[in-house]
Amino acid sequence: MNLTAYEAAAAGSVAGFVAVLVGGLVVTATLIWAVLLGIKVRKREPRRPRPDEQPRLPASGAVRETREQREPNAITGDDRLTPHDLRPSGGARSGDQRRPRWNRGSSGSFGSGGPGGA
Repeated sequence: MNLTAYEAAAAGSVAGFVAVLVGGLVVTATLIWAVLLGIKVRKREPRRPRPDEQPRLPASGAVRETREQREPNAITGDDRLTPHDLRPSGGARSGDQRRPRWNRGSSGSFGSGGPGGA
C-alpha cells in the first residue's frame, strides 16, 4: 500500500505525539515517585528539636577565640619527629605577644628565596 506524503506526515506526527505523551507520563510518574520516597525517608528521620530544646549560651556569655604566641618545642636527639611525638599546644607561652608580620621585600611564601614582588 502506497501512502501519500500527506498521509506519511500525518502518521509520523501521530507517532511523535504519542512518544511525547508517553515520555511526559514517564517523567511525571518518576517525579511523583521521588516525592513519595522523600516523604517516606523524612518520616523515618528523628523529629526536629523544639525551640525549648535548642542549645543556649552559657551564663558567662559566648566563648571567644584566644590567640597567643607560643615558643617552639625544643627538638632533642637525632631522631625524626612524628606527629604523636609533638605536644599538642606547642611550647610555653611566649613573653613577646606581638603578632609576626611579613618583612618588607619578602614574598611571604615559604622557602621561595626570591626577592618578592614589588
